[in-house]
Parts: sequence; structure tokens; C-alpha cells
Amino acid sequence: MNAQQQPRVAIVTGGSRGIGRETALRLAGDGYSVVVNYAGNQAEADSAVKEITEAGGTAVAVQADVADETAVAAMFDRAEAELGGVDVLVHAAGVMLLSPLADQDLDVLDRMHRTNIRGTFVTNQQAARRLRAGGAVINFSSSVTKIAREGYTAYAASKGAVEAMTLILARELRGRDITVNAVAPGPTATALFLDGKSEELIHRIAAEAPLERLGLPSDIAEVVAFLAGPGRWVNGQVVYANGGAA
Repeated sequence: MNAQQQPRVAIVTGGSRGIGRETALRLAGDGYSVVVNYAGNQAEADSAVKEITEAGGTAVAVQADVADETAVAAMFDRAEAELGGVDVLVHAAGVMLLSPLADQDLDVLDRMHRTNIRGTFVTNQQAARRLRAGGAVINFSSSVTKIAREGYTAYAASKGAVEAMTLILARELRGRDITVNAVAPGPTATALFLDGKSEELIHRIAAEAPLERLGLPSDIAEVVAFLAGPGRWVNGQVVYANGGAA
């Protein structure tokens, strides 16, 4: 980065916990100013911001429901007003509620799809309108779109929609010098994944990858950082980050 340039700015949705938080920390370490978006837990978002600022970085916490177009537009407004603009959107916010298809509560289905599908559409719409040249959109899919694990029907369907949006938006942004990709993690040791699973099941899933472990949030943040910065020739792709599990 030229010394005369302002730092690049990244919005990380779901940035207070798990993969989103690790990504926010990693991008801040790479010199980005970061908007740590959160849905409801301000304490965790403030903790992420404190960790970044104590390490010498710049970050602000911004609450927004990613499926609310007014709230998301206001979040971009704040990033532009306080940090100078937006270069990167990392859309890590998501909901995973598992059930066999036959037993799926349709209200739960609607809730998950509102966050995972509408949330991706709303955040990507603002990014498409407002990212600066040289920018990047990184969405989150999941390796369950390939692994096809039982009980993940609704979640995997929502992530299939994310992949479709990602590939098409990359083409719609022709001529803008903005890349659009999705990262599809495999089983990763986050609260979202571990919640409600027995130790036996966790060990069995971890053994599926040739590397014989669960992914770490830092493994996924490494891929995001590549797509956000040096990976300019990767565009319109779904990058599977799962240790070879699929």
C-alpha cells in the first residue's frame, strides 16, 4: 500500500464471534480499518474492537440486522463517514439450525433463510453499489453443499443460494475491478458448529478430513485474507476450505 493512501476498509458481518471475529482480527493485522458488525451481542463486538485497537489497529462496532436494508445501508454510511469508504465486504453472519427435512419447522426455515439468503442479498447489494475499485466481496457458503450431510437440508439450501448469488454478482460487476467469491468452510471449531453435538460425533466428523482435525477459525480467516487482498485473479469462485473432507 502506498504510504499516501488511506488504509483499506473492511466490513465484517458477524464479526463479533467465531470465524467472523477471527477474520476481523486478521484483516486488522493486515492493516485494514474494520467495521465489526454484530446482531445483538454488543459486549462481544466491543471486545473484538478492543482487541484490535489495543494491537494498534482501527475498528468500530456497528449493530445491524443483515437482512434489514435500512440498517445495512446505515452501516455502510457510517463506514464511509468515519473510515473514508468501503473496500471489502466479508459477509460471515449466518444462522445454522438443523433438522431432517421431514421434521423441519417452517418458521425456523424462514428465519434461517432470512439471515442466510436475504442477508447475503442485502449486504451484497450495498457492496455492489458502494465498494471502491480494487475491492472484494467474500461471502460464506458451506462444504455441506457438497458433503450433503443428513439434517442440513435447509441450511445447505440457503448456502446453495449464496453460491448462486456470488457467481452471478461477479459477472454483474464486470469492469468495476471488484472480485466476488465465496468461502465454503468444512467443519470448523466454532460455537455455531460445536453446539449440541456429542464428543463422539465431533471426533467422527473431525476424522473425515485427511488432516484428521476440525478446521480452526484462523484457517478460514487465512483464506478470506487472501481473497480480500492478494488474490485478485480469483473471481466468481467458491473456495472450499475443509482440509480435504470434500
